[in-house]
Amino acid sequence: MNSANAYHKPPTPDPYADDDDDELDLNELDPVATSRRAPVSHDYGLPLRPLRYGGRRRPREADTEDLGALIDGGDEARRDPGYGEEHEGLLPTANGSARRLSLDPGDSRARRKGISRFLPFTTTTPTSIALPSPTSDSDATTSRIVHVAAPKQTAPHTKYPPNTISNAKYTPWSFLPRTLWNEFKFFFNLYFLLVALSQIVPALRIGYLSTYVAPLAFVVSVTVGKEAVDDLGRRRRDRLANGEGYRVLRLVEGEDEVGGVTGGNKRKVGKTEARKRGKRRRVEGEGGGRVAEAEREEEMVEGLEMPSTRVTEVVKASKDLKVGDVIVLGKDERLPADVVILKSFSTEQITPAAMIETAEVESDTTLVETNDSPSSAPVNETTSDDPSAGGEAFIRTDQLDGETDWKLRLASPLVQNLPASEYGRLRVTAGKPDSKVNEFAGTIELLPKPRIHGQPYDPPIVKPSTRTSSHQAPLDPPSQEPKSSPLNIDNTAWANTVLASPTTVHALILYTGPQTRSALSTSASRSKTGLLEHEINSLTKILCALTATLSLVLVLLETFASPPTTSPTSDASGKGQKWFVAFTRFLILFSTIVPISLRVNLDMGKSVYAFLIQRDTGIPGTVVRTSTIPEDLGRVEFLLTDKTGTLTRNEMVMRRVHVGSVGYGGAEGMEEVGGIVGQVFGGGEGGRGGEGLWTPGQVGFGSGGAGQGTTRTRREIGARLRDLVVALAVCHNVTPTIEDAEGRQSTAYQASSPDEVAIVQWTEAVGLRLAHRDRKSISLQSTRDGRVVIKVEILHVFPFTSDSKRMGIVVRFLRHIPDDRKRAVEGDDEEGEIVFFQKGADTVMASIVAANDWLDEETGNMAREGLRTLVIGRKALSTTQYVAFSSAYTAAALTLSNRDAGMARVVKQHLETNLDLLGVTGVEDKLQPNVKSSLELLRNAGIKIWMLTGDKVETARCIAISSKLVPRNQPIHTITNLSTPSTALSALEPLHANPANTALLIDGSSLATYLTHHPRAFILTALTLPCLIASRCSPSQKAALATLIRAHSPSSHGARIAAIGDGGNDVSMICAADIGLGIEGKEGRQASLAADFSLTQFSHVTKLLLWHGRNSYTRSAKLALFVMHRGLIISVCQTVFSVASGYEPLALYRDWLLVGYATVYTMFPVFSLVLDRDVDEGVARLYPELYRELRLGRALGYGGFGVWVAVSVWQGVVVQGGSEFLVPGYLRGPSGGSTGNTGEVSAVAFRRMVMVSYTALILNEVLMVCSEITTWHPIMICSVLGTLGLYFGSFPFLGGYFDLAYLLELGFWWRVAAVTAASWGPVVVGKVIRRRVRPPSARKVRGV
Repeated sequence: MNSANAYHKPPTPDPYADDDDDELDLNELDPVATSRRAPVSHDYGLPLRPLRYGGRRRPREADTEDLGALIDGGDEARRDPGYGEEHEGLLPTANGSARRLSLDPGDSRARRKGISRFLPFTTTTPTSIALPSPTSDSDATTSRIVHVAAPKQTAPHTKYPPNTISNAKYTPWSFLPRTLWNEFKFFFNLYFLLVALSQIVPALRIGYLSTYVAPLAFVVSVTVGKEAVDDLGRRRRDRLANGEGYRVLRLVEGEDEVGGVTGGNKRKVGKTEARKRGKRRRVEGEGGGRVAEAEREEEMVEGLEMPSTRVTEVVKASKDLKVGDVIVLGKDERLPADVVILKSFSTEQITPAAMIETAEVESDTTLVETNDSPSSAPVNETTSDDPSAGGEAFIRTDQLDGETDWKLRLASPLVQNLPASEYGRLRVTAGKPDSKVNEFAGTIELLPKPRIHGQPYDPPIVKPSTRTSSHQAPLDPPSQEPKSSPLNIDNTAWANTVLASPTTVHALILYTGPQTRSALSTSASRSKTGLLEHEINSLTKILCALTATLSLVLVLLETFASPPTTSPTSDASGKGQKWFVAFTRFLILFSTIVPISLRVNLDMGKSVYAFLIQRDTGIPGTVVRTSTIPEDLGRVEFLLTDKTGTLTRNEMVMRRVHVGSVGYGGAEGMEEVGGIVGQVFGGGEGGRGGEGLWTPGQVGFGSGGAGQGTTRTRREIGARLRDLVVALAVCHNVTPTIEDAEGRQSTAYQASSPDEVAIVQWTEAVGLRLAHRDRKSISLQSTRDGRVVIKVEILHVFPFTSDSKRMGIVVRFLRHIPDDRKRAVEGDDEEGEIVFFQKGADTVMASIVAANDWLDEETGNMAREGLRTLVIGRKALSTTQYVAFSSAYTAAALTLSNRDAGMARVVKQHLETNLDLLGVTGVEDKLQPNVKSSLELLRNAGIKIWMLTGDKVETARCIAISSKLVPRNQPIHTITNLSTPSTALSALEPLHANPANTALLIDGSSLATYLTHHPRAFILTALTLPCLIASRCSPSQKAALATLIRAHSPSSHGARIAAIGDGGNDVSMICAADIGLGIEGKEGRQASLAADFSLTQFSHVTKLLLWHGRNSYTRSAKLALFVMHRGLIISVCQTVFSVASGYEPLALYRDWLLVGYATVYTMFPVFSLVLDRDVDEGVARLYPELYRELRLGRALGYGGFGVWVAVSVWQGVVVQGGSEFLVPGYLRGPSGGSTGNTGEVSAVAFRRMVMVSYTALILNEVLMVCSEITTWHPIMICSVLGTLGLYFGSFPFLGGYFDLAYLLELGFWWRVAAVTAASWGPVVVGKVIRRRVRPPSARKVRGV
């Protein structure tokens, strides 16, 4: 008894000392009915103390005592914290009920004021979560203390960002400012804005205001609308991803869901389900909620833990997940946020019905109540039966860092055996959000179990009959210090990784939304502008300068030509005003030189290109997410590609094995290997049919006559092949699992490397199956009869690392199965042989295995085929050798300085010397369909392909060779582990000797050195190479390379860069490139959602670039030139008319004539050029060299633009000058203020001249379109005929501009024909001559 309880009166004898508590008299428990003073409970005044402490009690784990729930009409009586196991002193209240005498100055009842002191059930119950102090986690950007969210914890962790994915470019409030800025930052849009605003000034107005404002508003509306549609599509796809449901554990305090007031004074006593011993009674009624309080106090006093909370499963959308939530993950589920793994257990050995039962649905949310009491907690089992193998899970990180190896993750040992009901006691301390995916440091703490209602802890009374079971550890007292355990990268899993193993994982969310590792490694989306836009912007500046120059010349000519006496004003100010107004009016008249319809036509053309791409059956599933840059598909110079999931399928297959003198490959070779293995382990005739297990000490090939009738050479080859298969079946880190697929069970393998899985699958295919593996042993079965033929004890494992490039294992072969181990004790079975197996890269294994004359040759042959080679060696160890190694290795593991180096040195000294070379294996990473031909086609098109992957150096090299990314005869210069800036430049010198025929292979650490210290020197060298391969490349490095290429490219606006990937680690690269290509595959859609074009496989890139890219660029270039030609020719006509009118700024074509010329009368034939093609698709693929010419930009270069300007000047002068010359009676200055007969004749002649000029202008433009079409389309024919019909059909409505009577005269028609022939004929003749003299490449390959 402690000092706090020493002064109390000893307890009176318990009248309920009888061992049987099955039948209880409720009157004995009623404080009104009983005459003896009984102590009351701590919360609701239940006098249960004598019942709990009197006499001999049964063990708590064996029996649950009967409890009664009583109704007390008076005030609550609360337990004094100073009281212990004995009776409490009670003071009678006014109504006769018992009330305690409080000795606690901090008693909550004493502090409460007013009527609340008399209300029942108003006791403040502290939550089971220790809330963080106000200053403990005040800054979310430095460090954070994360508590598991509790139901009474108000707004947990609300300061952290929501867990949402957003690929949208705009926000609702930034959409208009950003889109308008993107529009008017181009000169020609700004120019038209100024022209439209000038029409507000009456002195500058020419025609209707809508003539200039409406086209600009239409252009801006179309472009802004397209951006809105694209961004809404991104938001819609984001909404689908953010709405994905995840199971979340919700912690609910016990009293919240136990019992409650049902009304009345009735009591109902019922029996509960019998457990191990005894029975339990429960009273449901008005005081039903008190049962939980009585149970909780008794369990604390008994020293047995009561669950802190009840656990329910809530299905929440990904966007609703918060920091502190505990999510439940299963196999193949994607992690929605950065988490710490709390618990991992196998789903194979847990009955779901024992864990989860359906509960009531609350607020349209699926709830699943988990019966997570200590007696029914999930069994801690993983993929093996070995109790030491707890809390393991494998994750796939290829969507995060590009690595194909599965990563082993471990639950914290502090939490692995903790029931989920106690998660509320956990507190995790972690650092600030970081982009480093391979680093993490934190701490997890298990807080003491909270005391009920703030009472101090009373030590439990250990009764003679109470015993701690052997399987249950004694519980720590609640007053103990918090337990803590460190956390590292092995205890975490980042967002966008996938749980690969068939386990159920409980994980605590640490970072959400933009603070996750993947989000911090991803560049923000940016608005992309095509190269064609920049080129047109440059040409527009030239046209604007031409307009200003022409206007100034006309004003000066007017000034010099007009006599001084005719000046409207004689003062200088008057002349200055007239000069300015005339200049501005000329600028407005010539504004058609910079055609506003250019943007309308180009934007509509982009929509047509996007429609044609998505409707192409040759590239099914392709989606255009950004429709503003299709022309850039025809200008790509660099293609940055990921490896895993993009070039490869990440599916490994064993292709070849070689045992020195014989190699096996193909179906026939593997069948022969299976026959040899079957003779040794298959059982039956010629196999191992007897008892016992196979060990290396059994000499000879097979047993039971398996080698009879074979030559010595064949027996040696068979024995060597047998040893190789055994080594491959033992030396790995693969664990077999049982999976249910459509009601059928199958064996699956999980490992950190797909190479190892492929090898183990191959050993199963040839007859030796991995049946069981845990941390202590490995069992192998024969596939013929299912018998265990090999069982080894694992002594040491040396895992593969990127530095060592090898993996080893020390095992002891057992002679008999464990059930028959008695033989070994009896002496007929000695300890099995101890063998060290090792496999690794040929570069490191060559110096470890014994001398041979074939290893280098065979590994070279396999490498040239693109196979991933592994060299396998073996060394038998005697007991003395193993004891010596084990002692030295243990001593090295205990050192504090240079531990890893010391352990590696011991392994090298004792094990890695003179290993027997067993053989070489070649594993192929399956490529995506048609990858080899696609890469070759793109390379012939002049596109430089850089492979940026997060995988290992050796893997990147093999894929580069197998995919023909690097031709066989092309040397690969390798730079790895370069960390010294002083030697970085010298490492690049070998590339300068032959840059056109050398590829560069560089790892991530070396690349970081160059990007930090010598970015310019590195990128200028890399730009000259045909190929670059970067391994261990982080997402930020991928984006940095794309930015450097564009910044240092010799092109005027930077080389066009396309980036293609399929994972979340490729999003930064996709966003940084000019063209983002995302592959939507089985590994997720994040790259596809962030990309500009979504594909289903890599081979579709060739058609997208070589065909659709070519068409989009050539069509847009031709369309832009025609639209500018259309504006130039009408401006030249206006210039000729102004000169003929005495340099007056008078309009030749007004209002509808000006608008109709740029729209309904010429738009459809000109716009139909978006359907033209200069070559067929087969020719474009047959001659990929045609793509090289597109990158030069000649289709819209300054040379071609100058030719079109000259053509426009010629045709404008001929059309307007010829019309004025040929129309009879036309007087100069017809719109002057003259009156009388002369003025009337001049007005008629003016209308006739305009009629001839305008008609010839329309016909000239239509004929120019016809002469430029290469391949006619039915829509083109309809547009030409329809436009001509529309124009001539609209004559009756043009009486305000034309002299309609002149239409019936023959003179009108021959004058129109003469002017049109004079303007169009010489241009066509010149075009034919130029095509004969210097035909373009497209005409050469077409043979026309």
